[in-house]
Formats: sequence, C-alpha cells, structure tokens
Amino acid sequence: MAKVRISISLDPEEAERVRTHADRAGMDVSSYLVNAAIRQMAEVEAAEAQFAGLDALIADAEGRAEHYGPVAETGEESLSEDERREVAEAMSLVYGVGEARGSHRGEVA
Repeated sequence: MAKVRISISLDPEEAERVRTHADRAGMDVSSYLVNAAIRQMAEVEAAEAQFAGLDALIADAEGRAEHYGPVAETGEESLSEDERREVAEAMSLVYGVGEARGSHRGEVA
C-alpha cells in the first residue's frame, strides 16, 4: 500500500521532546507519532463505544420529553402517576437510592 505524507509543525522544544521520547521507545519520529495517533484514536473509539448505549438512552428520553413541554408554561401537572414513578426511578439511578433529591445540586431536600 502506498504511503501518504503528512507534514506537521512543532515548536523546537516540542520537536525535541518528541525526538527524545521516540528515541527512548526505540522508534523513529514518524513511527512514534503514528503509533501515538493510532493509540489515541483507539481510546476515543473505545470510549464512544462504551457510552453509545447511554447516549442512546439520553436521546430517547429527550425525544420522549419533547411532547410534554415545561409544566410552568401550561400551569398543569403533565405527568401521570406512572410517569412520575419512572422519573423517580431514573433519578435514583442518577443520584443513588435513598439520596435526597437535589442534594447534589445545592438544593435543600
């Protein structure tokens, strides 16, 4: 496979640090930087995969919440008893079972 050249610019001090680290790793600068970039990309992809399920839950919850609108605008309680129970269960997942609501946000329970 053909190689592609990418040019980067560094301050002299940064370039020297990269050379020093590459030497300590027994690598040339190009290999060292490619290795570092690939490792960083793998870490980001792993984190994204780890949180994909949570991101999907958040997106679903936000999508379902859009049709309720703020209670302050309607002046009415818009959640049913089952929906309030769901919210309480979700809050216990966030704040822990038995924790006072709002205690983590500086509110008085």
